[in-house]
Amino acid sequence: MATGTTQPTGSSGPDSPEPRPAPGGVRDAAGRAAIPEAHLRVDRWWLAPAATALGLLAFVVYSTWRAFANADYYDAPYVSPFYSPCLADNCEPMKGGPNWEIFGGWWGLSPALIILIFPLGFRLTCYYYRKAYYRGFWASPPACAVAEPHKKYTGETRFPLILQNLHRYFFYAALLVAVILSYDTLLAFRNADYEWGHMGLGTLVFLANIALIWAYTLSCHSCRHIIGGRLRHFSKHPVRYRMWGWVGKLNERHMLLAWASLISVGLADFYVYLLATGAFDDPRFF
Repeated sequence: MATGTTQPTGSSGPDSPEPRPAPGGVRDAAGRAAIPEAHLRVDRWWLAPAATALGLLAFVVYSTWRAFANADYYDAPYVSPFYSPCLADNCEPMKGGPNWEIFGGWWGLSPALIILIFPLGFRLTCYYYRKAYYRGFWASPPACAVAEPHKKYTGETRFPLILQNLHRYFFYAALLVAVILSYDTLLAFRNADYEWGHMGLGTLVFLANIALIWAYTLSCHSCRHIIGGRLRHFSKHPVRYRMWGWVGKLNERHMLLAWASLISVGLADFYVYLLATGAFDDPRFF
């Protein structure tokens, strides 16, 4: 008869490894092999979050500079998407454009600070952008199969992250912004004397930008849910079902559209800036 006792599988014995502190403050379960490495990934897993952080940071720096500049945002017939519609009386005149002086002088501040709240709020609360800046800036988590450095996780249940639930409301504001930018694109089919029937390089820049803006906006998860997310029987709603399918196809490329539209809106603003500063004249095709 054996005098000793057998330790049950997974229990702690005199020779079993002590649970080790893992990255993020979580302790391994008893009996699990103690691995000193934070992860076993051998690829350059840090490259994607680092590139994401650099890309977003570059846009934040550029857009902040342009928003506070309060200059060089209009060159007939083009107006920067950062400043449209103009809601202050210190905007440059925009003949035929949505120039509504409903905020007075806005204390001398740039009118772009009023406008950018809505597209910025839409993008900040976007499901893809949450993933992007959570990983890129907060390392939460830094990558798949890589432990995050935070000791606890509360999700989006507390302030300020609970404000992410406003995404569905920012979606409606983003729709309005897209409509206004569509009108600006229509006005781009004029020359400097506001005569219709003309097209310049700027017109093509605005056309590409508004196409990407609409594609990104409509590919939003909130849009997909509004169209068909609450339907119980698709067979009873064939039109909405077809629309839901179209939005679903766009939604599959939501990340690509998020980046493409972010770059395009920045390029559209930069193009207007170059024209307004006299760097070159807008090439006209007809």
